[in-house]
Amino acid sequence: MTSANVEPVALFFGWRVALLGLATLQILLLALAVARQSANALANRLLAAFLVVLAGVITPYIIGFAGFYDAWPWLTFAPLAIPLALPPLLYAYAHALVTGQGPDRFRLHLIPPLLQFIYLGVGFSLPIEAKWDWYTGGHRAVVGPMLDGLLMVSLATYAFVSLRMLRTYRRALADQRSDGERFAADWLSRVIFALVLTLALHFSFALWDSLAGGLSFFQQTGLYLALSAIGLYLGVEGWRHASVRFPVPLPETQSETAAAPDWAAIATEYDARVKAAGWASEPDLSLPVVARRLATNTGRLSRAINLGLGVNFSTWINGLRAEAVAKALNEGAGADLLTLAMDAGFASKASFNRAFHARFGVAPSRYRRGDVSKSDFS
Repeated sequence: MTSANVEPVALFFGWRVALLGLATLQILLLALAVARQSANALANRLLAAFLVVLAGVITPYIIGFAGFYDAWPWLTFAPLAIPLALPPLLYAYAHALVTGQGPDRFRLHLIPPLLQFIYLGVGFSLPIEAKWDWYTGGHRAVVGPMLDGLLMVSLATYAFVSLRMLRTYRRALADQRSDGERFAADWLSRVIFALVLTLALHFSFALWDSLAGGLSFFQQTGLYLALSAIGLYLGVEGWRHASVRFPVPLPETQSETAAAPDWAAIATEYDARVKAAGWASEPDLSLPVVARRLATNTGRLSRAINLGLGVNFSTWINGLRAEAVAKALNEGAGADLLTLAMDAGFASKASFNRAFHARFGVAPSRYRRGDVSKSDFS
């Protein structure tokens, strides 16, 4: 960007414009595709909003690389990039995904990005000379660094809360479902980590630029390529999961006030009954389903598993599935391991390998080859 008093310049559509432009177009198309999904409608709309805002954050650099600001300096302060909206929207998406509803008083979370939008709108409406003087003076020296710092504080806060919420959700699923890994949303955690790392690097570069003037417009290419990659990854994963209804865990029940039962004996009985009935072979088996079949309640069954067996529901059921596969191998089953795993109730090869190794201490392929003493696990 140069002074407001410049001669008309030719636009330049180089590789930066091509890459960022194509990525931004794909992000917007993914936002449209996600928003059109009816399942998890609230979560999908929040993700679509995040993607649109991210596209807006990238757009000024696309047109900047192309020379738009040099050709039309009045575009300075055009309210396209509202990065303060990214952290609360990502948190709201995660919240809606795992709870089925948005955060309480979510509109209050949008006050900082709204103020940023108003600030840019006021700056955009200034006469060209006053606009340029403010951009090169007070904005660059004070307001810009302040907004960058506020963005990092906001992102760090929302990232911490989001990751803690996702960890709590996964623990609750492990206590209540045997297929919790399907809904672990590991991809969302990766996006949050990547976004924090990327914007932390951006903040470091911005601080360097503020103190030493060592960062040019074009040297920020890597930052916006990284943001584009994050947006594409989140958009694709969000679209893949847009029609998946994430289960809402049951609330924890109160402990029994009477003398503690013999949870080990109760758990042993439950374990034998589930094993005899073969219920573990059902891929989407859940705590409420098993409790109903055992003619008990979810609280009693959960405590029997936790206190009597020392594991959570997911580990228990997947352990029974691993035992079923081991039994088939001991009997000389000729089917491939993945087929045996699916027949036993596993939803994926990865979950099968983890559960089998946790139960027997070896990979299923080694167990089949006889590299261990199978009699030790019978």
